Amino acid sequence: MNEQIRTILAESGTKTSKIRKLLLLRLTHREIADLLTNGNRGFVWNVYKRMRDEGLLPETEVSVAATPEPDYSFRRKFGVEIEAYNCTRYRLVHELTEAGIEVAAEGYNHNLRTHWKLVSDSSINGNDTFELVSPILEGERGLEELEKVCWVLDACNVKINGSCGLHVHMSAEDFSITTWKNLLLSYKHAETEIDKFMPASRRGNRNTYCSSLTGYSERRIQAAQNIEELQELFNSRYMKVNLKAYSRHRTVEFRQHSGTISFTKIENWVRFLGRMIIFASTSVLPAGTRLENFPFLGEKEKLYYKLRTKKLAV
Repeated sequence: MNEQIRTILAESGTKTSKIRKLLLLRLTHREIADLLTNGNRGFVWNVYKRMRDEGLLPETEVSVAATPEPDYSFRRKFGVEIEAYNCTRYRLVHELTEAGIEVAAEGYNHNLRTHWKLVSDSSINGNDTFELVSPILEGERGLEELEKVCWVLDACNVKINGSCGLHVHMSAEDFSITTWKNLLLSYKHAETEIDKFMPASRRGNRNTYCSSLTGYSERRIQAAQNIEELQELFNSRYMKVNLKAYSRHRTVEFRQHSGTISFTKIENWVRFLGRMIIFASTSVLPAGTRLENFPFLGEKEKLYYKLRTKKLAV
């Protein structure tokens, strides 16, 4: 390490001011993250973007300092659980089958199927309540199948209310312990912003079926050596991020989203979660990051959630 870098690291200024100086020395994001942020390249990336937007990085330095943008293409395996009411399971089976969707009505169970299943759920209020559970879906083809299902639900005049939720399972078979910790910390740090584009009933700790992560110790999350220790810390499945699903399905379940049959809402949420997982494989979202600075979202995704936030403002 050269003397100039040592001098910057020894300064009493903020991490941000040190990162800015190291970027001007043409260190890479990874090098700076290892020196200052415990490997959190998301923090460094946000500082870099501000400097770039301010015109403080000459073109020659931009090309050296920039790190490749992660590939956010959606390829992950996933599943959804749609809670709703106002249509008999008999009619839904008929209509979904006619649309080319393999489906069966079953008793309440947690078994994974190769087909969509319609089961009962005692937590839902209304007439003709049901939970529609997908088989394992994957990437863009999975989203295409989900879209057809949403068309059928809409055609059947299916309704949702405050007792309904949308649960999304994302495959976690490839997670390292670093990904698990980064994902939990990133969601915890993003939760206040996520709450803004969810209905009031899904914010904070207002819903017993999707409790908040904000009160959990970052130190204890960081200290975990394996998924089992994280499951002991987050010891209920009724969390916004449910780790218990990993033991049964090798997935992580996200429970915060409100009930919906809108494909636009479901697709955007699934893609949001997929992007956060890719980001968490190498980085942690810093605490206090605003929606417009989420590094794993593109401009289109930011606009969608900015408009959702305005619509749901209370």
